[in-house]
Amino acid sequence: MDDSQSVLVIRNPTALNQDTRTAHLPDRALIEDSQYGPLPVRSADGRRPFDVYARPWSGARGARVAIVIGGLGLSQTGTQAAIERLPSEVTLAFAPHGNSIDRWMQAARRDGHEIVLQIPLEPFDFPAVNPGRDTLTLDSGAGENIDSLLRTLGRITNYVGVMNYMGARFTADEAAMSPLMAELGRRGLMYLDDGTSARSVAERLAPGNGVPFAAAEIKIDASRDRGAILERLDDLERTARAQGFAIGTGSAFDTTVEAVTSWVTEARRRGIEIVPISALANDPGR
Repeated sequence: MDDSQSVLVIRNPTALNQDTRTAHLPDRALIEDSQYGPLPVRSADGRRPFDVYARPWSGARGARVAIVIGGLGLSQTGTQAAIERLPSEVTLAFAPHGNSIDRWMQAARRDGHEIVLQIPLEPFDFPAVNPGRDTLTLDSGAGENIDSLLRTLGRITNYVGVMNYMGARFTADEAAMSPLMAELGRRGLMYLDDGTSARSVAERLAPGNGVPFAAAEIKIDASRDRGAILERLDDLERTARAQGFAIGTGSAFDTTVEAVTSWVTEARRRGIEIVPISALANDPGR
C-alpha cells in the first residue's frame, strides 16, 4: 500500500456488528430485493454491510495478520473442511460459481468467519483463460458489466465486500473499474485486491467512491508444498512486525488449510493477532 495515500483505520470492533448468535442471517435493512436476488445495500440509517457483517476483533495495535482463503463452494468436501478446520479469525472468500454456497455461507458465519465474495474479472488471454460465467470484461460496457456484477452479488448475503478473481486486464483499466467501484461504494462494500497485479487502479479509485480498500502482500500458496506455504506465512509475520499489519491470500486446498491452521496456533503464541480482513481496510467512511 502507498503510505502517502493510505491511512490504516482502526475500527471500533463492537459498534455495529451483528450478534454472533444470528451472524448467519442477513440483516433485512441491508437487503435490496431484486431480480438478481437479495443484493447488499446501505440501510436507511447509513449502516453498511462492511460494518454490520464484520467480525469483531480486539482493536489492539500489535502485529496483525489477516489471511483470506478463497475458492469456498467449489468443492463440497474442501469447503466443509475449510470451514470446520480453519480458525474462525481466518476470512473466507466464496466463489460465486460454487454449489450450495448460501448453505456454506451460513455454516461459515455460524462458525465465526468473516466472508467476502469473489468477483470474476477479465484476465489477460481472455477467453482462453476464463474465470467463468458473469465475468466482467472490457468489451462488455458498463451496463452489461453492472448486470453481471449484480447477478454475482445476489448469490449470497452477509459478506463485507468483494475480492477480484483473476482480472489483471480489467483491474488495470480505469474506465472499466470506475463503474464497479462506484457500485460497491453505493452498496457499502469493501474491495480486496488479491495483490497479483501491480497495475490495478482499485486503490486509487476506492477513496473517491467511498469504498473501504485492502490489498494483499503475499499469496501464501503459489507453491502448494506445505513447507513453502509455511515460509510464506512466516513472511507475513515478518511484514506484520515491521509495519504493524500484513495480508495474505490463498486457496482452500487441503495442504493450505492444514498449514494455515497449524501456523495460526503457533503465531498466536508469538503475539501475532489474526484479524478479519475488514480490520485492515483503509476506510474513507471513517
